[in-house]
Amino acid sequence: MLGDSKLDHVLCEYYIPNYILVPGSEAKKPPWVPSCPVLVFINSKSGGQLGGNLLSTYRSVLNTNQVFDLGETKPDKVLHQIYATLGSLKQQGDVMASAIENSLRIIVAGGDGTAGWLLGVISDLKLPYPPPVATVPLGTGNNLPFSFGWGKKNPGTDRQSVFSFLEQVRNANEMKIDSWHIIMQMRVPKEGSCDPIGPLELPHSLHAFHRISQTDKLGTDGYHTFRGGFWNYFSMGLDAQISYAFHSERKLHPEKFRNQLINQGTYVKLGCTQGWLFGSLFRPSPTNIAQLTKVKIMNKQGQWVDLKIPRSIGSIVCLNLPSFSGGFNPWGTPYRKKFLDRGLTPPFVDDGLIELVGFRNVLHGLVLLAPNGHGYRLAQANAVRFEFKKGAANHTFMRMDGEPWKQPLPADDDTVVVEISHFGQVSMLATPSCHSRSVSDPSSPTAHYNEDSNSTNKGETADDFEEKRKFGAADSFKFPDELDIARLS
Repeated sequence: MLGDSKLDHVLCEYYIPNYILVPGSEAKKPPWVPSCPVLVFINSKSGGQLGGNLLSTYRSVLNTNQVFDLGETKPDKVLHQIYATLGSLKQQGDVMASAIENSLRIIVAGGDGTAGWLLGVISDLKLPYPPPVATVPLGTGNNLPFSFGWGKKNPGTDRQSVFSFLEQVRNANEMKIDSWHIIMQMRVPKEGSCDPIGPLELPHSLHAFHRISQTDKLGTDGYHTFRGGFWNYFSMGLDAQISYAFHSERKLHPEKFRNQLINQGTYVKLGCTQGWLFGSLFRPSPTNIAQLTKVKIMNKQGQWVDLKIPRSIGSIVCLNLPSFSGGFNPWGTPYRKKFLDRGLTPPFVDDGLIELVGFRNVLHGLVLLAPNGHGYRLAQANAVRFEFKKGAANHTFMRMDGEPWKQPLPADDDTVVVEISHFGQVSMLATPSCHSRSVSDPSSPTAHYNEDSNSTNKGETADDFEEKRKFGAADSFKFPDELDIARLS
């Protein structure tokens, strides 16, 4: 273990001393204040052997105690303890603690699911100075890292690669991005298992939750409520079905999924075998979105309106960042006249609006390979609501930030509701190669949106609102012991 006695072997600018990291440690301070202190969280099961190798390298160049294996340590406990220590030391006049709290940055290495886990924890803990996050691409799609200029290829794990990444983190700019809260409610089945979705089938970012407002029309006994959040996308339909098949196959045969290129090739093959590739471009699929659900959106004036979905659409994506399925931008760049004619604004990652895009099948998705290719632009909205009733299917597939699940649908007269709404922002670290755009960027056009979308519902108490609107990633949610974090990669 690397301790304070071996400071010659660490990178001083990124170093955090043990008396801040380990409760009860001797207050032995280094003779300098780090300019870019970092906490590193690594999913050691991501990227085949890459996660474990990267963990070893970071621990060899930094204080071992500031590098955490997410397979052994939960980030909410780490951050809660470290910020409590920093707050206590600041009250005692500790200059080092104050400087570290103000300049702390987080590095998270894993897939998009792992990154979303950390972002949810940071949001839920409501830290006094929430640290910005840099993402190391160790997953298959790596949409979050790609969106902010960190690339989408798995990185090198040698010391020089780590030094280079740390230097990029030190020079990176902070960028605010919207956080999107999701709440899902469904009735407990009258027969069979009491859980409509097995706990290990849920994405890590969607958590069981039972306390909801008394004014909620579904807030009665006999209903399950789940909540969570996403930062890149929520999707439903055939693309999520392919993702679910991929994750299921990887769970059964993990030895076949240790290479990013092989993983991507498997993804394409599954797309061809799931019935999406050869579906008609003109006839509606038997599982098209319009048959499955009624969609409502909250427009920029704060009003709920019905959204008409073409019957040919087999997949719908609610998109926050300009990266989907490994770096493609489904929204594209519409001509200015089209923006004006349809009342659209340029897509920014911090404008309080989410873009809704539809696809017919894989062949339609291939348009993303072409210059200026895009999906079917459905709408921009402050919030989205899906209402499912008994109908064309007994289940569908959903996905949030790369993590899919099989969602049961009503078998009787009940309703399954999924509601997505804007809820605050988090800070990301962006390189000069960043693909995302901000409303605060002087070179970007101005976007206008309703800033009151976080207000409480009529009749809902502030306590109800505060508790309901957490993502559930920290404090109130505990991971089951049997959770395999390899699923987050």
